[in-house]
Amino acid sequence: MTPADLPAVLRDATTTVLTRRGLDASVVPDAVAVERPRNPEHGDYSTNIALQLAKKLGLSPRDLAGWLIEELATTDGIASADVAGPGFVNLRLAAATQNVVVADVLAAGVGFGRGTALADRAINLEFVSANPTGPIHLGGTRWAAVGDALGRVLAAQGAAVTREYYFNDHGTQIDRFARSLQAAADGAPTPEDGYAGAYVGEIAERVVAKNPDIASLSESERLERFRADGVEFMFDQIKSSLNEFGTVFDVFTHENAMFSSGLVDECIAELKANGNLYEKDGAWWLRSTSFGDDKDRVVIKSDGEAAYIAGDIAYYRDKRRRGFDLCIYMLGADHHGYVKRLKTGAAALGDDPDTVEVLIGQLVNLVRDGVPVRMSKRAGTVITLEDLVDAVGVDGARYSLIRSSVDVNLDIDLDLLTTQSNENPVYYVQYAHARLSAIARNAADLGVVADSAHLAELVDPAEGDLIRTLGDFPAVVATAAQLREPHRVCRYLETLAGTYHRFYDRCRILPQGDETPGPVHSARLALCSATRQVLANGLDLVGVSAPERM
Repeated sequence: MTPADLPAVLRDATTTVLTRRGLDASVVPDAVAVERPRNPEHGDYSTNIALQLAKKLGLSPRDLAGWLIEELATTDGIASADVAGPGFVNLRLAAATQNVVVADVLAAGVGFGRGTALADRAINLEFVSANPTGPIHLGGTRWAAVGDALGRVLAAQGAAVTREYYFNDHGTQIDRFARSLQAAADGAPTPEDGYAGAYVGEIAERVVAKNPDIASLSESERLERFRADGVEFMFDQIKSSLNEFGTVFDVFTHENAMFSSGLVDECIAELKANGNLYEKDGAWWLRSTSFGDDKDRVVIKSDGEAAYIAGDIAYYRDKRRRGFDLCIYMLGADHHGYVKRLKTGAAALGDDPDTVEVLIGQLVNLVRDGVPVRMSKRAGTVITLEDLVDAVGVDGARYSLIRSSVDVNLDIDLDLLTTQSNENPVYYVQYAHARLSAIARNAADLGVVADSAHLAELVDPAEGDLIRTLGDFPAVVATAAQLREPHRVCRYLETLAGTYHRFYDRCRILPQGDETPGPVHSARLALCSATRQVLANGLDLVGVSAPERM
């Protein structure tokens, strides 16, 4: 048995206990919850299964817990089991049972922590998708980090993940961008509804350089050149920024293609045919309220122009035709209304609305010296991806954006992220990996070899705590994928780093002076190697480097 087997062991033991006493064993859940007690004195692991089932069975929780520990006392790998409080079952594992975690990590290597829970899923993960009218702002930067990390976590559970950027090149915002570029080239004031910032002038100069005869073109031809080339240059910059940030997309889909391919018209015809689109006041409306929306939505406006939702519906159909069985959209804080809209579009086309999943990310603020940082010199009105990277580096930027739930507003302390101290979370984790790398180098110089054959030497409480923390990693990754919360990986890494640093302070790893290397040194070095591997695996899942020297 290994610690990972505990949920199944507890399920089987509970089923056995109930069956033996003629009670209904069907109430036993498939997955029995197992937790690590905050107080190590309460045991290595704890479960509330007796509390969970007692009322359904008409039993006292403590009685059920007592029967359960009698059964567990005969289970190989469990050193002791006790009833605590109103009916918790606290467990201590035999040292050999725990120590197998170290051997498992070393055997699995980069594969430790991976699973197959999503092996049958083809997932389209769309994120960032910022309009190509300016540099990526902080909200988009948060999605660039979190979206990439979520893609890694989902893939680590076996999913076939396609990272996609929806290129919004259709609509009024592109017209405003083109007019802003033309005004900058002419030395005229920025249009009232236009885009400002140094980047507008830079892009305008590039368009003029590419089209030296642009001044002689007609007004409409000039505007079209600024539109086509300006958007291309802006999007090239966006892609370059994302690549340097470590976020690489598999697919770039153009919104305009939804219209030029005829897919929008096809979807509208289908919705008319199935009765989910109706005409009113010269416009065509989707029967959104029939699918749980708070109001019906205009799809074709009274002037004949398609509303934004028309492209959304066609884009969803495009994704499904490409074989995706789950479409995850990662949207900004101002897009709450899109949740029902996108699910309604799927339902109106005859699909399960749960094929659509929408994650909403909250705002990001930068703080320096306790004062909000509000202005970007280049963009003029917003903080950009480049501004954050310039301030704290790629690793600091990614980690700080990923380590908090996207459900909450995020304040990033630039002063903290540029310090080399334990208060800086990314430094704290990376330093643990660097320290372990230094130990590996020193061990090689001393001729000490990590050896799983001596793991029985690992009996110190600090060693056991570190081993149990290593064993938690696969469950953390699985939960992060299931809940779409990659920040759980970061928080785990900080816990692991802290647990390792405490072990390091308590347990001498390598021989000193004339001391001859012995089995305990080999065992502790194996534990260090396993810890270094899990830190590296976790940092890789969030796209942050694992330095060997700092």
